Amino acid sequence: MRISSILERKGRAVFTIRPHDTVYAAIGRLNQKRIGALVVVSGTGEPVGIITERDVLRECGERCSRLASGPADERGCPSKVEEAMSKDLIIGVPDDDLSYVMGVMTKNRIRHLPVMDAGKLAGIISIGDVVSAFVEQSNYENRLLKDYISGAAY
Repeated sequence: MRISSILERKGRAVFTIRPHDTVYAAIGRLNQKRIGALVVVSGTGEPVGIITERDVLRECGERCSRLASGPADERGCPSKVEEAMSKDLIIGVPDDDLSYVMGVMTKNRIRHLPVMDAGKLAGIISIGDVVSAFVEQSNYENRLLKDYISGAAY
């Protein structure tokens, strides 16, 4: 199975944010969309990084002093996305094989993988998407083998 198959099922929508937006704005968008990562894009729409829940927690833990004393707002967490985002963007392409992608995500300890196609952002997949596809593929192969062993006619 390939990344393209996962994107066909889940869709190609990618939620983005700009580098100069605040981390507080990123938190709001992550919560609003109920997602774990936003691709950070330049003014021309090119991916320049990714900001994940983990990045937000690290940034807020280090710089947002008002978290301990009261409700968070933009004044208490003025950091910009570009200060918190992961800049070394690891990407996939639609033809990447599921096993390869699983290895890349595990090796790099990432849970979200933007997908590029012909230089354009084509989607994003999560480790949950990859595990779900892997389980589905394994179940299918398992069923085929059981049918073959039992001599089931097609």
